[in-house]
Amino acid sequence: MEIKVTQADNSDLKPRPADESQIGFGDIFSDHMFLMDYESGTGWHDPRIEPYRNISIDPAAMGIHYGQEIFEGLKAYGGRDGGIYLFRATDNFKRLNRSAGRLCMSEVDIELAMEGMKKLILLDKEWIPRSEGTSLYIRPTMLATEPHLGVRPSTTYLFFIIIGPVGPYFKEGLNPVTIYVEDFYVRAAHGGTGDAKTAGNYASSLLATEKAKEKGFTQVLWLDAKEHKYVEEVGTMNMFFLINEEVITAPLDGSILPGITRDSVIELVKGWGMKVSERRLSIDEIVESARSGTLKEAFGTGTAAVISPVGQMTYKGEDHIVAGGKMGDLSQKLYDEIVALQYGEKEDSHGWVERID
Repeated sequence: MEIKVTQADNSDLKPRPADESQIGFGDIFSDHMFLMDYESGTGWHDPRIEPYRNISIDPAAMGIHYGQEIFEGLKAYGGRDGGIYLFRATDNFKRLNRSAGRLCMSEVDIELAMEGMKKLILLDKEWIPRSEGTSLYIRPTMLATEPHLGVRPSTTYLFFIIIGPVGPYFKEGLNPVTIYVEDFYVRAAHGGTGDAKTAGNYASSLLATEKAKEKGFTQVLWLDAKEHKYVEEVGTMNMFFLINEEVITAPLDGSILPGITRDSVIELVKGWGMKVSERRLSIDEIVESARSGTLKEAFGTGTAAVISPVGQMTYKGEDHIVAGGKMGDLSQKLYDEIVALQYGEKEDSHGWVERID
């Protein structure tokens, strides 16, 4: 399908940030957006790029009432050589389609969605920041739009992509964060939607996260829903622990998101000859390793933060300092490696990076 492009008038263009060090995360959006529509019997149609605007939606739209909404998060990177790079973008759209299947939504044509995204990025490429630690965030989203009150899958959907410049996700930047181990509230259970990137998972995490922030913590570490015993993930990141010489992360058994950065870390660490285990890890084992000094590092992984070192974990009122409250050697090495790949500064032997300009 041909993608129709309608450019914004010069008089309607937004002012771009003058000081890239003050960009923040998730508040600024570019001049255009990509959209296409789905209707049962017709399929996806009318792919288009239009000026960024409010979306008109029926008050009875099923996505509002029954939660059929999924999204993705990825980035475009402005290389020092002037190029524009994508990191494992196809994997993000594959994950979007897995989320769609879990919520009975229509899968997108990945090739078409990727083409629309690239055209959008190139049209608004002046919005890509070039300062260290900045990038262009990309948010593909699908929403059920059929006006109907009754619990069943929608027959119509809207897919859109918005983009905008971002700085570090956490105000701490690369400085270690503090996390609170939640032992009452749960994010997701086996058999639920924990492995889909859907709005409801994030809504269920808000209360515990706000309570943790009131206590001075950056994020919540979730335990399993059944026993409140095994670590799963942090609200916006997968988690890794370096205990002795073993790098450990929770298995993908249906309750956590299969992170793109998580998968990249596993492949990199294995390539460096380190032992990597995807296994159930109890909070008691982590606490004991922290007390004995065998917990060498803990860090989160995700598109937004890349690698986020953990300097302190608090469980049942007991604080556990990790890596002396500093960024560990493995965390730093992973961050440097992934960022160098993302910005086109290092040869990519994995097939992860694509230059689009």
